[in-house]
Amino acid sequence: MRSRHMVSAHATRTRARQRARDWAEIQERMLVPLYEAVYTRLDVGPATSVLGLGCRSGLALLLAAARGAEVAGLEPEAELREIAQDRALRVLSDIYRELSPGHTASHSLVTAFEHLSCTADPASLVRDAAALTTRGGHVALAVWGPEERCESAPVLEVAHRHGGFDVFALAAPGAVESLITAAGLRVAGGGRVCCPYAYPDLDSALRGLISTGAFDTAAEFAGERQVEKELREALFPRTREDGSVRMENVFRYVIAERVR
Repeated sequence: MRSRHMVSAHATRTRARQRARDWAEIQERMLVPLYEAVYTRLDVGPATSVLGLGCRSGLALLLAAARGAEVAGLEPEAELREIAQDRALRVLSDIYRELSPGHTASHSLVTAFEHLSCTADPASLVRDAAALTTRGGHVALAVWGPEERCESAPVLEVAHRHGGFDVFALAAPGAVESLITAAGLRVAGGGRVCCPYAYPDLDSALRGLISTGAFDTAAEFAGERQVEKELREALFPRTREDGSVRMENVFRYVIAERVR
C-alpha cells in the first residue's frame, strides 16, 4: 500500500503537469502579439540567436525559430520544460549552467517576456540577461502596462492581497529603465501592445489564469478553494452573455542594448 506521502507527491505532480498543459493549451497564446511586436521591432531572423529566460513551454521561441532564428531557453519548472523539449526546443533548467565560469555570451537577443513582473529580484534577472547578451546585442523586457489600461487588474489583485507579487510595480514610469541602466545596458526603445485575455468559458479562464503561477502564493496562504472563489467573483463582470470571458490588457516592452 502506498504511503500518504507518496499519494500526496503523486497528486502534486499530476496537478503540476495539468497546469503546464493549461498554460500551453490555453494561456500561452494570449501573449503572441507581444512576442511578435518585439521580434518585428528587432528584425529577428536567421542572423539572430535568441535566448528566452523563463521561456515556459516555448511558444515565443517557436515563433522566433519560424523567422529563422537560432533559439534556446531557460525554464525552471520541469513540467513546462518537458513540453518545450517535446516541441524540439533546447531548454535548460537554470541560468547558472549558462553563466558557468568561462562561459562567453553568445546570444544576440535575450528575452524575459513573463518572469520580470513576478520575480523577487528583477534587478538580478536583468543583470543575468545582460551577461548572456553579446556586445551590440539586445535584451527585451516585458511588463504589464498601466493598471488602468488592464481589465485583468481586479483578477490579479486576488493574488496581491493574499501575499503575491504586485505585477504592476514595474509599470511605473522609469521603473524598467532604471533596472536597465543599473545593469550597464542602454535603453534603446520600446512600445505598448494590446494582449486581450479571451476564453471560451469561465472554467477555461480559471485554468488559464492559474497556470500563470501568479496565484501560487495566494493559494498557499488562503487555500485553493478560496482563491478560486475570489477569481470567479473577479471574472464575473468580464463574462459575456454567451459565457465567454474577455479582458482587454496592455503590455509594455522595453528594448535594451549591450554596448560594452
